[in-house]
Amino acid sequence: MEPTKSRRLQILDLVSMSTPPLSVSLSQCTRLFGASGFTRLCKGLSLVLISLHILLHLFPSAITCLALIPARTIPFAWNLITAGYVEQSVYGVVVSTIGLLFIGKLLEPVWGPREFLKFIFIVNFLTSLCIFITAIALYCITGQESYLYMPFSGFHGVIFGFLVGIKQIVPDQELPFLKIKVKWLPSIALLCSIATSFWSLEAASYLPTVIYGTYMSWIYLRYWQRKPETKLKGDPSEDFAFSTFFPEFLRPVIDPIASIFHRMLCGRLDASNDAQGYTLRGEPLPGSDPIEASRRRERGARALEERLATAPSAGELETDATEIV
Repeated sequence: MEPTKSRRLQILDLVSMSTPPLSVSLSQCTRLFGASGFTRLCKGLSLVLISLHILLHLFPSAITCLALIPARTIPFAWNLITAGYVEQSVYGVVVSTIGLLFIGKLLEPVWGPREFLKFIFIVNFLTSLCIFITAIALYCITGQESYLYMPFSGFHGVIFGFLVGIKQIVPDQELPFLKIKVKWLPSIALLCSIATSFWSLEAASYLPTVIYGTYMSWIYLRYWQRKPETKLKGDPSEDFAFSTFFPEFLRPVIDPIASIFHRMLCGRLDASNDAQGYTLRGEPLPGSDPIEASRRRERGARALEERLATAPSAGELETDATEIV
């Protein structure tokens, strides 16, 4: 096997040793996954966001076809897909582009380009679908037609979803200067968005997208994302439970409520995962035991730190990471 391929496989093995993923530093992850440049996929998606914003600026009437307007979603059903990539303001396209480039540079090498693109598509589509259903429900309850004709669009739902992905990968890493653990980023960002919506009408229009984007991304990562190294779906760890988005004192209240929705929506998924390999005849398989998983995380973390200490140049690592499929 070629040396570069061998090194890539070793890096993937080290990352896949943990369940949940390794809690290494953000600086180490950035070094490992190409700190000197953005990925091609992220740059391509950024070009799409900028191009659609320019198109909307030149032809304002295009918003009726591209943005999600609940009253016109039928027959224009494609806006459930296109709405997630259309930014209506310069501020929105700047924030979304920067977030996509910098956060995507960390997440894409971990997930792989195909899974990264799949995550974006699914989260955008489900976010638009939830907004459509909510708008129809609010119209039926209140009778106000404004809910049907308000244009919803933007990539910010996926950006908030990326924060959930970072929470999953490096939950216990502290941000420099702020002394805040990464696992609180989605909660803090969502709380700030809700607070800002009370003073700004424009911020209020973003609120449904960021709320559903955060929740749908957690649903996908928690229950649906398939792990290539195990062929299982989701992340069943307690560190990624829904209650971890809330302060410690609220968890005794959140957990019972979340468990009800978990059984209602994901009971079959649990049975499927058990049948595939989380358990066998009621006994956990090797690697699924919490104590064993903790040991594997520690071994993987030590091995990854040793690898980073003797890592080759940043240019070689960037080339290696971008070639991983």
